[in-house]
Amino acid sequence: VMPYESTRFCDLSEEDLNEYETAFSEILQNAIHRFKPDIIHSHHLWIVSSLARQLFPNIPMVTTCHGSDLRQFQNCPHLQEKVLLGCRKIDVIMALSEAQKKDIIRHYNLASEKIMVTGAGYNDRLFYLTSKPNPDPVQLVYAGKLSNAKGVPWFLRALQSIRAPAWQLHLLGSGSGTEKEQCLVLAKEMGKKVIVYGALPQNSLAEIMRHSHILILPSFYEGLPLVILEGLASGCRIVATDLPGTREILGGSDADFITLVRTPRLRFIDQPYREDEYSFEQNLKKAIWQQIKAASRCAKIELSPVQEKLDSYTWAGIFKKVKEAYERCLT
Repeated sequence: VMPYESTRFCDLSEEDLNEYETAFSEILQNAIHRFKPDIIHSHHLWIVSSLARQLFPNIPMVTTCHGSDLRQFQNCPHLQEKVLLGCRKIDVIMALSEAQKKDIIRHYNLASEKIMVTGAGYNDRLFYLTSKPNPDPVQLVYAGKLSNAKGVPWFLRALQSIRAPAWQLHLLGSGSGTEKEQCLVLAKEMGKKVIVYGALPQNSLAEIMRHSHILILPSFYEGLPLVILEGLASGCRIVATDLPGTREILGGSDADFITLVRTPRLRFIDQPYREDEYSFEQNLKKAIWQQIKAASRCAKIELSPVQEKLDSYTWAGIFKKVKEAYERCLT
């Protein structure tokens, strides 16, 4: 569910899908006629990328996988054949992580050599370390969709029972429907301790992160969580679920300003078993409380243990890998 009026792919009728493909076919053909590209670079291993490959089989094509496409692939088995028809013929696929590469190979039955792990980059001109405010209260930040898949209700319930040291949460992001409303109700119960912003532009997000002490990402599913890189670069301590993409970013770091929480067992790709919810909430509470205590004693962290990793994920570092994907596609 998107934070604007939308229809889920799983709810589209055959007629809806035909209209969707017809509309994009016309737009794609106009774009190719106008720009005459040497390479097509699409995003998401999903319907439009498959369509583009079928419409323009003679133009080299690169596609970036983001993770949400893999979720759709698993959630919409009736669309898999339509997706695979073109996506299996894409020349080079860029994955966000090694874990995601394995998922692409498994679900799309693609050769390993077709897939490059390029990762994703953050803007180091926006996200950088400055002096931190007095940690009384300790400033927490969450940035992402207000939804169950992001673990937000469990995170907010975990926060409710942390009384000390003093903290304040900056809740950034949008959502829709009952899940968003549930998150806002939980936030409202904590009064002035939670500031709700809605969706913000990158420069505003960066400013809040530079003045925060801890970034929290309780998601049940992520490709490569870019927000963790942005938070680290801004000098935030990290509390996050131990998803494969997160572990890959942090590279086995044993820095005391990073705490990974065990992800609960999932019934579906992003829905926990009910009997595991309480223990997940308690583990999250413990991790957050420990980092709040640490931040209250020392507001600033030393980034040297993760600096090399951060450098490799800047926009400049990532574009080197993207350029390599383009060159491979053309040879």
